[in-house]
Amino acid sequence: MSTEHPRVLMAIGFAMVLVGAVAPFLMVSKVIPTSFALCFLSYGASVAGMMIALIASALKAETKPV
Repeated sequence: MSTEHPRVLMAIGFAMVLVGAVAPFLMVSKVIPTSFALCFLSYGASVAGMMIALIASALKAETKPV
């Protein structure tokens, strides 16, 4: 199965959004130390995951038989 398959892309996007949501929670809970790079990485993972999931859902809608 290639990474262009909509289900794989959707799973990757979901995982990235999940990392983008869990990392700030762990930073606020002081489980992991807060740094600018980690905050930026968390935000970037969340935004990129949303975009990948959006593209995957558009691909799934396009390839679905009528």
